[in-house]
Amino acid sequence: MPEYILGLSAYYHDSAAALLRNGVVVAAAHEERFTRRKHDPSFPAKAAAYVLGEAGIGLSEVAAIAFYDKPYLKFERLLETYHGFAPKGLRSFLSAIPVWIKEKLFMKKMLREELAKLGSGAPRILFPEHHLSHAASAFYPSPYEEAAILTIDGVGEWATTTIGVGRGKDISFLRELDFPHSLGLLYSAFTYYCGFKVNSGEYKLMGLAPYGLEGSERVKRYADAIVNELIDLRPDGSMLCNMDYFNYATGLTMCRDGKWEKLFGLPRRAAESELAQEHMDMALAIQQVTEEVVLRLGRTARELSGCRYLTMAGGVALNCVANGKLLREKIFDDIWIQPAAGDAGGALGAALAAWHLWRGQERTPLAPGAMDRMAGSYLGPEFTDKEIARLADRREAPNRHYADFDALCGDVADLIADGKVVGWFQGRMEYGPRALGGRSILGDPRNPEMQKKLNLKIKYREGFRPFAPSVLAEAASDCFILDRPSPYMLLVAPVAEKLRHPLPENYWQLPLFERLYVTRSTLPAITHVDFSARIQTVHAATNPRYHRLISTFNARHGCPVIVNTSFNVRGEPIVCTPEDAYRCFMRTEMDYLVLGNRVFTKDEQPEYADLGNWRDEYELD
Repeated sequence: MPEYILGLSAYYHDSAAALLRNGVVVAAAHEERFTRRKHDPSFPAKAAAYVLGEAGIGLSEVAAIAFYDKPYLKFERLLETYHGFAPKGLRSFLSAIPVWIKEKLFMKKMLREELAKLGSGAPRILFPEHHLSHAASAFYPSPYEEAAILTIDGVGEWATTTIGVGRGKDISFLRELDFPHSLGLLYSAFTYYCGFKVNSGEYKLMGLAPYGLEGSERVKRYADAIVNELIDLRPDGSMLCNMDYFNYATGLTMCRDGKWEKLFGLPRRAAESELAQEHMDMALAIQQVTEEVVLRLGRTARELSGCRYLTMAGGVALNCVANGKLLREKIFDDIWIQPAAGDAGGALGAALAAWHLWRGQERTPLAPGAMDRMAGSYLGPEFTDKEIARLADRREAPNRHYADFDALCGDVADLIADGKVVGWFQGRMEYGPRALGGRSILGDPRNPEMQKKLNLKIKYREGFRPFAPSVLAEAASDCFILDRPSPYMLLVAPVAEKLRHPLPENYWQLPLFERLYVTRSTLPAITHVDFSARIQTVHAATNPRYHRLISTFNARHGCPVIVNTSFNVRGEPIVCTPEDAYRCFMRTEMDYLVLGNRVFTKDEQPEYADLGNWRDEYELD
């Protein structure tokens, strides 16, 4: 009989569920995709029901539930922190502790009550530590039999950074950095100070950094202030945070605004207000410091482990710019990063830790031709043509059905080349924060207006935000300075020199949006202001339909690259169902929608009664 283990993450942000069958991942999904509440922290009831349904089992057939952290250890950290900083933090204490005493201290009871709603059965509940869950999510699905493991995030129970090593079925930790000293929380403090939302806007800060004036006196001054005043950075990558400047340990904000304003000579930016060059320079300064810390940690991990390969997880592992620099330093022969590196991935990691460490089971060999054990991260729901047809009937939505998928790819490739924006909904939904061609919005990277159109008319988000390229894996090195796969969009690499255009002499003196709209390469829609791109290599083995579309685009129009952004508007989770996709299509200025083998044309659709105001429905991220 197969043995099932259900992994869960919940009650902080990005709740998720993942299910293993004999150690192989069957399904995994974020709760937000079902509830339509971005970063939903609630118990992942819908995600858990989905993964059980995908396996065709009930809760009674699950051998164990693995929750992604240890609540008692986290409570210990809270109590010791409040005690250590007393009398500071009283308001935060009075807010947090009653919730813990009433609910979270009785986590096992809470979980039992929620699980009972899913069906009968009382599987054993396990609580691996938070950073063990991250480490397990990084190492076990990777292609390596032996590898160093680097996990970096805000904070788990106590740990904020760990260095470990994985060998076969075993994981051991070699070094740990504890709260309140945290690279993740340092980066989040700058996210907050630059006017973005913590635990959501960090990727905006990373995208803003290239607009900073590299080598300028102000960037150097900001970086010096970080490493001389805010943190004490050690040669091994460990760091101590000067808590006189921070408020996250016991307060309700990330930092002490007055002290930061005095240190940097810049007040905290109000959310949604205009971005000044100072904010761009600040984003660049903290990005540079982050990259230096990650490089130092990488060198230490190599020295301590002696391993040729590195695996990574934790929220900071989503900083694809730092990942790209770490790769180019050649400290390791190669790096594998968990595509669901944040807390959602903790659900999978917890289940894997239970299978390999609690059950003592060996790892399954890689399938022939597989790059790793993640199945391309296409682990969410899939919908049949019959289900899509029902949506079309219900909405009285005209569409063209294609019996020949190659014909569909030909027509869609021509639409993209004609400057149209296409919603692309195919196969299983992605696990992790990146759309990888399952739930994507597509455009022509050669079109100099595409970046502006996607940001302002489709996504309704800040105009400075960059877009990622999906490139045929076999053509990646022709377009980018990258010599290996990047299937999960977790590496930034430079655009190939031969594709670049010279910049105007006054380029770096131009205002933000004038800089942004300079045509920098033959692929302007995906070339960031520093000639970089966040790359997804597309492989026929993991996503044959998306690979076929891009291959057709290349054959017909001579370009092996397509713009790929997530299928959602600002503040909305990535779409999950055909209904979600159709709603997003009708609410935006998207031109075409492809649901499986059906193509919907915007100007043929009936008036949509549920337009509403997405700004009221979704909290801005």
